[in-house]
Amino acid sequence: MSKSILADLPLFIPRDQLPSLPICAALAFVGAPLLFVVLNIIYQLAWPKDPTLPPVVFHYIPWVGSAVTYGMSPYEFMFANREKYGDIFTFILLGRKMTVALGAKGNDMILGGKISQVSAEAAYTHLTTPVFGKGVVYDVPNHVLVEEKRAIKSGLSLENLREYVPMIFDEVDGMLKTDASFDTYRSKNSTTTWGSFPALKTMAELVILTAARTLQGKEVRARVDKTFAARFMALDGGFTPLNFMFPNLPLPSYHRRDVAHREMSDFYYNIVKQRRAETDGEEHTDMIESLTAFTNKNGTKLSDRDIAHIMIALLMGGQHTSAATTTWALLEIASHPDIQQALYDEQVKHLGQDDGTFRPLEYDEMKELPILDSVIRETLRVHLPIHSLMRKVVGDLPVPTSLAAPSENSAYLIPKGYYLMAVPGVSMMDKKLWNSAGSSSPREPCLLINPSEPDDIVASESPSLTFRSPESSPPSSNRWNSSWLLLCPSLTTRPWSCFPSLLITLCTGRGLLLLLETRR
Repeated sequence: MSKSILADLPLFIPRDQLPSLPICAALAFVGAPLLFVVLNIIYQLAWPKDPTLPPVVFHYIPWVGSAVTYGMSPYEFMFANREKYGDIFTFILLGRKMTVALGAKGNDMILGGKISQVSAEAAYTHLTTPVFGKGVVYDVPNHVLVEEKRAIKSGLSLENLREYVPMIFDEVDGMLKTDASFDTYRSKNSTTTWGSFPALKTMAELVILTAARTLQGKEVRARVDKTFAARFMALDGGFTPLNFMFPNLPLPSYHRRDVAHREMSDFYYNIVKQRRAETDGEEHTDMIESLTAFTNKNGTKLSDRDIAHIMIALLMGGQHTSAATTTWALLEIASHPDIQQALYDEQVKHLGQDDGTFRPLEYDEMKELPILDSVIRETLRVHLPIHSLMRKVVGDLPVPTSLAAPSENSAYLIPKGYYLMAVPGVSMMDKKLWNSAGSSSPREPCLLINPSEPDDIVASESPSLTFRSPESSPPSSNRWNSSWLLLCPSLTTRPWSCFPSLLITLCTGRGLLLLLETRR
């Protein structure tokens, strides 16, 4: 029958009026995606929904889902959908079903979930293993990761941190005295001359130097050169959305990442071997020394290659968070003259000397600088370095009804194979939790509303000043993108005079944020 119709088609439509093959191909190329979009819309609007699944964010393009809107502004995406769907909802991210759980209870469900139900390793290993290396972090079972984090914690002792402070001071002071970014600071006309420097770029360079000098060890610091920087940049190029979705592609950036990993792994491996062969009894306070001396609960030690890969993870994980936190702190200080003055007065009170200079800060003195501590805390609240934390569901996960539920007599169930996403930054800017106290004075803490409710927040008070009220722009604000921090006369004479102390506190206190998350 079909053959007869096709054979008689020229009788109904003249052959010269039939569309050409290129036109048919073009119509199929345009029509097929449109058909998929239409079918996707019909499916979302008309298809019966499973009442045990969280609501799904409406999207037009299948597979792509909400990737564009989420990627452009994660926090605006979260706040907008929280208003529509509540504290728990699912969105499609390049073919993956991401269930978001917001608020303190959502964070606890995801980040404090049982390892039989949620897995950080399954969510991240395809991204981190090509960069960090095999046998560490998310390329190992959870109990091994716990031991590795215990080894790292042993290297962050108070004794070591006290040793790091003068080293960090030397690095900061050296950059201020030699780097071209601070020509205005060194100028004889610094009180009348304007200048600027690229904040994020400069702070990233400084954090690399301070980390290499302290955590990484003297051998690493001595070899921080253009080759080291090139390897770091190639590894850093492995942390992109493309790498997250497709771990291995035949692209130049992937090849550079793999080559840089091999070279960096051998770099650290040779240092560890050299350390083990030392007989001069020299004492070290860096992380390599702590890792080589560490013994697991089963009595085994970390292999030299594992130590090399952990050092890469520390380098990559700590650099981004510390550089971002330091940059945001400086930018916020620059835009708040009252906080500049308060910081300066505090530095003069505790660190000022008779000749008008500042003496070096000691680690144990940081608790005597509450305004500086508040700057760091508020920076982390408003500009959390990592906006989204993911887990993969490896066992069906019931959602606590106290978080969200489809009805009074039922509960949500997140199936195995879904991904979970916690966004702690939403809680940090939630106007239901935070008031705007402290906006006029950096000495006043930013208080939590209803602090007596332990389910909503752990601490009753955060000793933080307020950079902006919760009603203002969310922490995804891009007003400082590609920013250059201006060095005007007031900045040069006040906060820049206490710049070394600020950087020391950031790097030795809350600036050493690691990508490795603490799990229960």
